[in-house]
Amino acid sequence: MPGKFIQAMKSAATSNPLLMLDEIDKVGASFQGDPASALLEVLDPEQNASFRDHYLDVPFDLSNVLFIATANQLDTIPAALLDRMEVIRLSGYIMEEKLEIARRYLIPKALKAHGLKPGQVTIRKDALAALIDGWAREAGVRTLENRIKKIMRKAAMEFASGRSEAITVGKKELTEFLGQPVFTTEELFQAVPGVVTGLAWTSMGGATLPIEATAMPSKGKGFRQTGQLGNVMVESSEIAYSYVMAHLKDYGVAEDFFDTHFIHLHVPAGATPKDGPSAGITMATALISMITGKPVRKKLGMTGEFTLTGRVLPIGGVREKTIAARRAGLKTLIFPEANRKDFDELADYLKEGLEVHFAREYKDVYKVAFGKG
Repeated sequence: MPGKFIQAMKSAATSNPLLMLDEIDKVGASFQGDPASALLEVLDPEQNASFRDHYLDVPFDLSNVLFIATANQLDTIPAALLDRMEVIRLSGYIMEEKLEIARRYLIPKALKAHGLKPGQVTIRKDALAALIDGWAREAGVRTLENRIKKIMRKAAMEFASGRSEAITVGKKELTEFLGQPVFTTEELFQAVPGVVTGLAWTSMGGATLPIEATAMPSKGKGFRQTGQLGNVMVESSEIAYSYVMAHLKDYGVAEDFFDTHFIHLHVPAGATPKDGPSAGITMATALISMITGKPVRKKLGMTGEFTLTGRVLPIGGVREKTIAARRAGLKTLIFPEANRKDFDELADYLKEGLEVHFAREYKDVYKVAFGKG
């Protein structure tokens, strides 16, 4: 039989169709060959004009085909194959978008799928918002759809058991239908020296990340990090430690402080793996707050990569991190100066009510966090 591409052209009945390659990051080599190697020729406009299908054994022109590939992560896509693509990153849905998707599409679809009539089951807007925040805090809407289906299944069971009046689901009824929330409200630690709230970007969207630092008297200096930190995050903590050690005098601390104390840096929750460089300035601020005994300003969140010379480098996920900050009730945010353009592109309703500072060097972060130059 002809290969998949030739069969797709036959099904489309045209020589310039749009072909979608779904989950291209799942393509793997096996004893049957490496599909990624064949895709190199297919996706390269300089070569695919003479693509040869082994069944037809004649050149076929694929240069007029528009290929769209989807992937959840880029790490597993071969570099040579990724080089032939233009990467377009799509952000996850925010609360307001999920509300509209659920109201317009997911709820009517679930009602029809479970044999229920419109109006038989109503999920109030406040309950839907609580459902998204407590049970479906993900980048997409698949979990949200499954939770709505679960509500509809239980409602259909009640109607099948003889119930006649319509069901209205409020915030109080959610636990009856879905059990206890999977996600709890993110707690902010206020006015605690050595604790600073960072902003993280995970596969489920944005999240707040409290970073804790403490010092114990010791005859010899030492530094320990816990919280399932990846290699990049461990390096960020060591950079922050070295920077603070080199500038103790600037913060009014004895220069032998680290020689007489053992430093412990922890990033809860301990069971969740974490990695990336964007917690650099947060770690440095936690260490400075700990050694000076001064807490940072209330409702402050920050993110940024840190260098040994004190420069603040750009990070990713500005949109997701801003959403996480709003959800947690943070009012003041610190982003790298290089991310100013990313923040300016956000919708006005995401930026409303936030006091945002952009830092080039760590002294900019210190001024905002502690209110000093």
